[in-house]
Order: sequence, then C-alpha cells, then structure tokens
Amino acid sequence: MPQKGEMHLLLKNSKDMHQFPILKSTKPQTLHRGILFISFLSIQLILFLYSRPIQLFKHSASPCDAGLVYVYNLPPAFNRDLIAACEKINPWPSRCPSLSSPAGLGLPVIDSDRNYTDLMPANLLQSWFSTDQFALELIFHNRMLNHQCRTLNPSKAAAFYIPFYVGLALEPHLWSPNATSYDRDRDGLSLLQWLQIQSPYQKSHGWDHFITLGRITWDFRRSHQSDWGSSFLYMTEMGNITRLLIERDPWDEKDMAVPYPTGFHPRSLADVQEWQQFVLNRKRKTLFSYVGAPRSVFKNDFRGLLLNECVQAGSKCRSVDCSAGKCINSSAETMELFLDSEFCLQPRGDSFTRRSLFDCMVAGSIPVLFWKRSAYMQYKLYLPGYGDEPEWSVFIDRRDMRERNVSVRSVLEGIGEHKIRELRERVVNLIPRLVYAAESLGEGMDDAFNIALKGVLRQFKDRRRREKVAITK
Repeated sequence: MPQKGEMHLLLKNSKDMHQFPILKSTKPQTLHRGILFISFLSIQLILFLYSRPIQLFKHSASPCDAGLVYVYNLPPAFNRDLIAACEKINPWPSRCPSLSSPAGLGLPVIDSDRNYTDLMPANLLQSWFSTDQFALELIFHNRMLNHQCRTLNPSKAAAFYIPFYVGLALEPHLWSPNATSYDRDRDGLSLLQWLQIQSPYQKSHGWDHFITLGRITWDFRRSHQSDWGSSFLYMTEMGNITRLLIERDPWDEKDMAVPYPTGFHPRSLADVQEWQQFVLNRKRKTLFSYVGAPRSVFKNDFRGLLLNECVQAGSKCRSVDCSAGKCINSSAETMELFLDSEFCLQPRGDSFTRRSLFDCMVAGSIPVLFWKRSAYMQYKLYLPGYGDEPEWSVFIDRRDMRERNVSVRSVLEGIGEHKIRELRERVVNLIPRLVYAAESLGEGMDDAFNIALKGVLRQFKDRRRREKVAITK
C-alpha cells in the first residue's frame, strides 16, 4: 500500500484525473435515478483507471518509430586507442579507473567510495558509480551499440552515429604548454577525412549524421590560432552534423544539449522508483547548500559571494569547498549535502553550466539558478524552459544580489512548505530524464540517452518530411 507521500507523488498534476460532483436528491421519485447515474460514473471511472494506469512517467511511442541508426565502425585510433592511452589525457591524477571501466560508467562506489554505504538503501548501491563528468562519449557509444534501434545495414538507416571520442582526443592538448593549434585540430581533421569517403556521408553531406562531444561546445569553437580549444565545430565537414553536448551554443541549431553524466545509473524501473521515493520522503535538515570553489582569478567572483552568504546564514546553509579537486565526480560528501538540503545553489561554473546542477536534482534538492543560460536555454529536451522555470527551480537574478542587496536566504525563507513540497515533487519526477541508465529501463521509461536519441531521430524525420513537401510544390 503506497504511503501518503507516495500517493501524493503519483497523483500530483495528473491532467487525466477529473473531479466528479457528489449528486444530491431530495425527491424520492428521482433517488433511484441518481443512484443509477452515480453507479454509471463509477463504472466509467474504474474502466478509465484500469485502462490508463497512473505511473511516475508517461509511456512513449516505440523508440524506433522514427527510424534505425547505423553506428560507424571507426578505426580504433578514434575511440578505443584513446581509452588505452588514458594515462596521458591530462597531468592530474589518472582518469583510467573511470574511463576504462565497462560502459564508461566508472568504478562502483562500493569499491571506490565506501562513505556512500551510509547514504542510501543498500540495494541501490549497485546503481551508483564514480562517473567522470566528461564520459558522455563512452556512455553513449556503449548504449548505441546495444540499442534495439541499431541496424548493421546502412541502407536501412535513418541516422548515422559517429562514435569519435573527440573530447578525449582534444584534452591532452588543452593542458600541454607546447601544444599547437594544429595539435588540437589534428584528430578532428583525420576523422573528417575518413568520414568524407563514406557513402552515407557523401549521399547526405552529413544532414542525417550525429556525434556526441563529451565536453562543452566552446572547447571546439576556436576562432583564432592562439585561442583555447580546437576548431572542430568550425570545420566545413561538420556544418550539417548534429552534435550532442553537455553545454550547447544557444544560437546554433545543430547543437543539442544533454545532461552531464551523474553517478546514478539505474539498472531497472524498480531502481528508479525506489530512488524517487527515497529522495522525495527524506527529511532535510538544511535550507540551502553550496558545492563549489571560489575563483579568485575572476573579478567580482560570484561564487565567492555565494560562499560568503552561506557562512553568514549560519545553520541555514552548509557548503563543501571544492578547491584542489575535492568534488571531482561527486564525492559522498557532496551527495550527502544535497540529500540533506531543501535547495542547492547553482551559479555558473567555468562556463554557463555545471554537473552539480544534475547531481543536485538527482538528490531531490531544488536548484537555485542565477543565469538563465545555465539551464533554461540549454536542456530543452529535458527541462521545462522559459515561462515554466517556477515549476522546478528558483531563479534569482545575480544582478539583484549585487546591486539591490537581495539575499538568497531571504528569498528561500519566503517560500512556504507547501510550495517547497510541490517543487520537490516536480524535481523528483524529472529524475528519470536526467540520468543515463546502465541499460534500457524498458516499460516505456525514457532515460537521458533515449530522450536524446529520439530527439535526433525526430529531427531527421521532420527534415525529410519538409524536403518531400518542398519537392511536391
């Protein structure tokens, strides 16, 4: 039998449910008519409920309705060899344990961070990993290889996936003091030279091709030789190819933003539902929290301002200082903080987005945003956008804090308990859409991977439909 909190979550915001009026009659001759009418409505309601079961998610159409996907078998230099050379990716502690693990999920937390054992139900620990925030290319490739919509026959494909680990190829040259602009472009140029001679690409010029990039879009948009990153997205052959990234350029329609990988990779529908109930009903001891590090190199550093506000709020706020890489891949300390907090502060990171937003929401904490580009202009397939921000988040304009002495504490203390509960329910209902499952969850539940794939296939299908209409005119 569902508990009170569970039933509230199941029934909240159900647009299909209707309120039936209680019929009253004071005339004996019409009493039997009223009884018959109520009985008729009751039967209809029962049939309605049985035909449309209430669930934590909506059933969706078959993932292959929009077509099949062909996965290019690239030369190993473009993916597998990059994993084998994981020790050379950057000068900091090795990322090999997380990148060379099966499916790119990282090490299980029960092996890598024993502090997780006290945070959550024991049977869910198997679904938690120390996942690298830049592992999207590996995770997506693995899921695509095993997906029901994959075809081995390119003539049957509606879309073509390019499993190039371009983020991993670029990273060693981002941190090397001797790397040249050509070093940062070399692997991308080689991939595109290979792609140009493939028949599917020659046929469509890339309009039905897509690729995942495990880093933010700005790492691949170098305009000048001396600037940061590569010029991969400015190369001519990339012009028509759709890109899935953890942060998009809001003004480039070929960029599609997908969630940062978090540590939660559910194995089943039951895992998701149990986690949702766990975070929904958890007692939270802290009003708001902040996970991050100040950036002293930035003038008027906003993150430093938030840390100071957290200190001034006393017991109302707790923080984790992420200096010296303390919060890499979401430690047990940061997850515990989010699980204990009603709200979590989410300023921009080194770019407009940060993984912490998704760690926070997966923990059932309500995000507080200060830049619209941190989420509302990014994850359109996953999160309600403009006009619907109050359904799942709190927005405080950073300029109001700097110029009008608006405080985070005063804003959050002005939100009533009922509203907080509503916000949390909406955040919790979004969780399946924000995580990359270890494998397909089935039963109509779409995770972040399936939503991205359906979005790509739908976009390609719409384009082909428009082309047919244009030809017939």
